[in-house]
Amino acid sequence: MGSPAMTTKAFDPVILDVAGAVGAIADTRRHKALLKSGALQNAIFNSQNFSSIATDEKGVIQLFNVGAERMLGYPAADVMNQLTPADIADPLEVSARAKVLSHEFATPVAAGFEALVYKATRGDEDIFDLTFIRKDASQFPAVVAATVLRDAQDAIIGYLFICTDNSARKQFEKEQVKLNQRLRDLRFYTRSLFESNLDALMATDPSGFITDVNKQMEALTGCTRDELIGAPLKDYFTDPSRAEAVIRQVLSERKVTNYELTACSRDGKKTVVSYNATTFYDRDRALQGVFASARDVTEFKRIEQELQKKNIELEAAKSAAETANQAKSDFLSSMSHELRSPLNSILGFAQLLESDSPRPTQREAIEHILQAGWHLLTLINEILDLAKIESHQVALVLEPVSLAEVLQECRAMIEPQAQQLGIAMSFPQFASPCFAHADRVRIKQVLLNMLSNALKYNRDQGQVIVDWTPVGTERVRISVQDTGEGLAAAKLAQLFQPFNRLGQETGAKEGTGIGLVVVKRLVEQMGGVVGVESTVGVGSVFWFELDTAPPPLSQAAGEEAQSIAPPVPVIQVAEVPAAEELPPNGAAHKVLYVEDNPSNLKLVEQIMVRRPDLHLLTAPNGRRGIEIARASRPEVIVMDINLPDINGVEVLKVLRTNPTTAHIPVVALSANAMPSDIEKGMQAGFFQYLTKPIKVGEFMDTVNGALEFADQSAGATAR
Repeated sequence: MGSPAMTTKAFDPVILDVAGAVGAIADTRRHKALLKSGALQNAIFNSQNFSSIATDEKGVIQLFNVGAERMLGYPAADVMNQLTPADIADPLEVSARAKVLSHEFATPVAAGFEALVYKATRGDEDIFDLTFIRKDASQFPAVVAATVLRDAQDAIIGYLFICTDNSARKQFEKEQVKLNQRLRDLRFYTRSLFESNLDALMATDPSGFITDVNKQMEALTGCTRDELIGAPLKDYFTDPSRAEAVIRQVLSERKVTNYELTACSRDGKKTVVSYNATTFYDRDRALQGVFASARDVTEFKRIEQELQKKNIELEAAKSAAETANQAKSDFLSSMSHELRSPLNSILGFAQLLESDSPRPTQREAIEHILQAGWHLLTLINEILDLAKIESHQVALVLEPVSLAEVLQECRAMIEPQAQQLGIAMSFPQFASPCFAHADRVRIKQVLLNMLSNALKYNRDQGQVIVDWTPVGTERVRISVQDTGEGLAAAKLAQLFQPFNRLGQETGAKEGTGIGLVVVKRLVEQMGGVVGVESTVGVGSVFWFELDTAPPPLSQAAGEEAQSIAPPVPVIQVAEVPAAEELPPNGAAHKVLYVEDNPSNLKLVEQIMVRRPDLHLLTAPNGRRGIEIARASRPEVIVMDINLPDINGVEVLKVLRTNPTTAHIPVVALSANAMPSDIEKGMQAGFFQYLTKPIKVGEFMDTVNGALEFADQSAGATAR
């Protein structure tokens, strides 16, 4: 019995030593675990990626880790035991949070630290967005997790705030908002384009079922968009098989254009449409369906039929017009003799009266009669020429014609007129004979017409250069170059039109607008062509080409070449400027007359001279009229319509836009006497529209009425 007991006692120290060793090992492990846990906590607390802020139970900061220092820019010493987290947060957000919490929990929550920890104090999980204010006053958004710190007795000893920088997420959210808005805008824009199209638009899947339509398609079918989507497209056409076939054709050929179908609406209305379609695909090039438009061509079809009828009628009218034109030419030709006979008496007796030394007033009247008579004679001659040419009554004798001789004769006839105008003329020298296949009389007529125009439309002290140039081996070109104002391209296109004087109809230079038409017809009948090149501000070159011809036998035998005599010196004629007319004594009203025709001006001056209470101002063109109106402010303006620079309607528009002239009544006085001309003039805003020739009584009544209107307007303005 004793032996075992002794054995146990003998081993007790050993057991105790072993137990102690085991305990020491366990303590060492616990110590290491605590050290490791502390190191881990310390690493977390000092992480630069998280802002860790711990406060006491009153909210005063006690711990401010490295991450908080980096994010907020405060050293820990500046905030610990001095500030609360609410002191470094956006006060507006803190106040807003307090209001939300107060409403949510139906209890007042103070705007301050309490608002940051209220939910955490209740034991609720609380993670929220908050904007912090750095030490440098900049801001950054953060996500904050608020936690209550309690002791062993569950008493609150402080609060812990774990914050992460939310800038990247906020920026992403902003970009996402912008992207979503852009996407909405793009969808709206695309839809707007789709809806604003005037054609009916539709999209179908590859099987022909409608996937989308616009408002025009709804109107075409009488169905709503919801009713159309999902329905077979073929059901809305009078020929479903034809509509189905066109979809197959689009899928096969990828597009179809101008395919005619007849749409049928719900109420039975039929509309002929031009169907145009193409296939469309997704980003992976997978077929999605067919996009098509249907344009209503009902009216187009009707107009097309009307045009066909009109074309037939126009052809008939053209034939009738040609017949009438021929009759007109024949009539003009037969009337020439009847017109020339009395005119011959008028011009003859007028010249006799002029030679009898009449009184000045009689001489002036006789000069006007002669001037008008000679002009009328020219007009009759040119109209007769044109009528004969168009009626194919001109018999041409085509033979070799010496250009040197023709130019010599033309020079002798035209040069005296050039000297009176102070215009220098230059003619070419011919080193060898040159003959054209032409009618001698008619080629001379062509040259005289071109030379006359070159003088008439030249500038003061200008120049006319006549030249000739071989064109290949079988043609020759004769050119007449002037130094006039030149013609714009738009006016060049109107040359060679009968009675078209390119805006010179009411100018001081007389003409008929027929001469160049005669030139063109004659040259073409002689187998040639006519042309012109012109530069505005530089001048124009009129030319014609004819076939060359071998010299006649007398010239071929060796006759010396002819040349043109040297030019005669030009006599310079100086112009004496007219003296400015002074207003008559006692004139109470000023009337401005804008007119470029001297005869018309003279007539109105003679009318006005009988009214001493009126002072007449005159302007030769529209721009000068505007200048005088603005400077002198007349009570009434009388305006011609066809002015050399801008027409009277345009002048009226300019006057109406200027406050100093907008109130002045403007009376139109024009030779444009068609009812449509009068209607257009009154619509343009003229006070009255009078036509030429002038009826003196009517003219003065209108001026008096305009003066009364001006007086009433002035009185109303004064009041």
